[in-house]
Amino acid sequence: MASVNKPAINADAELRRIEGDGVPEQAWRESAWLRELPTEDPEHLFAGVQRLVVVSPHPDDEVLACGGLMASAHASGREVLVISVTDGEACYPDQPDWPPERLRDARQLELDRALERLGLAETPRIAWHVGDGAVAAHEADLQRWLRAVLRDGDLLLAPWHLDGHPDHEAVGRACAQAAAACGCGLREYPVWGWHWLDPAVAPRVWEGASRFALAPSLLLRKRQAIEEFVTQTGAVRELTAPPILPEYVLRRFQRDYEVLLS
Repeated sequence: MASVNKPAINADAELRRIEGDGVPEQAWRESAWLRELPTEDPEHLFAGVQRLVVVSPHPDDEVLACGGLMASAHASGREVLVISVTDGEACYPDQPDWPPERLRDARQLELDRALERLGLAETPRIAWHVGDGAVAAHEADLQRWLRAVLRDGDLLLAPWHLDGHPDHEAVGRACAQAAAACGCGLREYPVWGWHWLDPAVAPRVWEGASRFALAPSLLLRKRQAIEEFVTQTGAVRELTAPPILPEYVLRRFQRDYEVLLS
């Protein structure tokens, strides 16, 4: 990571708030910078890579942000390893029918089904079961665990270290430290950055970003995979709270491309 860590953004946490409906998808569609972003071939990204390691703060972040690239890596014969830092069990604290114990199992099952949709049913997975919302307190542990897992020839995909969610940012920082210590390649993926970042500022903050086109068949599989996260989209019984992933959020991840930051 070089140019994504801009002082103006890094210093002001108020800019990184996840609230309301966020930036409309239409604003991103109208962004000339995003339309003209260099398109990178996945094979160029994977050149010299033996294994793709995708680290996710919560089960669903990896599929939302880079499910297409995970499937592409697998299709090219490369090993894919998926690491879930938390179980995402704290997403509905005020829903008595969805306590953390139930959500913990449900979200891991949803990830299983989503990966199957992507053709990754046999993909190795690691779950570290760090408390949802408490990742920052375990950042040193994450670095140590990652250094024990990473090896030569890995490419690490991690959440953007300024994504706006404390868990995402802590995971991003830990991944950057571990990748540097192990000499692994690192690319970051935004999830909540799409929600709060002004598209007019994106060229400066996300300098060096690349987009990766998804073929229609792969895009369909990714969209089907996202649908498996039923607790997050609200497609379950006994949920009276607004879903974590309403339609206006999902639109950002139903695009026919994915974006990585360098």
